[in-house]
Amino acid sequence: MPSSPLASVLFVCVHNAGRSQMAAGFLTHLAGDRIEVRSAGSIPGDQVNPSAVEAMKEVGIDIADAKPKILTTDAVQASDYVITMGCGDACPIFPGKKYLDWALEDPAGKGVESVRPIRDEIQKRIEALIAEIDAKQQAFGIGDPVTPPRAQDRPPHGADAQ
Repeated sequence: MPSSPLASVLFVCVHNAGRSQMAAGFLTHLAGDRIEVRSAGSIPGDQVNPSAVEAMKEVGIDIADAKPKILTTDAVQASDYVITMGCGDACPIFPGKKYLDWALEDPAGKGVESVRPIRDEIQKRIEALIAEIDAKQQAFGIGDPVTPPRAQDRPPHGADAQ
């Protein structure tokens, strides 16, 4: 285990209730404490989308206790990667950060059957992100690689902590 995370990632969407919460759930589940994970919204909702919670539960990841949070400049400054998902210009830009915009359908108001394809696309992008962070760290000879097993192949989040 590294003494500090290999990278810090901030996921941002408008309400911090669907896409960014699913992305944070996947990254936390697949990378553990090797990558610091944050999520926030420009106009946070009151709760995480129940269909997103259910869709993630189907792959063994529990985001039911997650709470939407407001986007702050401190969160952006503290992150190496800032991944936006529809927040537009609400996200402040700071030098030295890697900004990515993931065009993903908004799961707001959709049933779980419509959220599953969004969840699956987020999982693919998270696995690619982990591979990118690994490659960068290996290029600099820092830490061990984060090998992302598929979420379905891992025990439910928290199950192995007992």
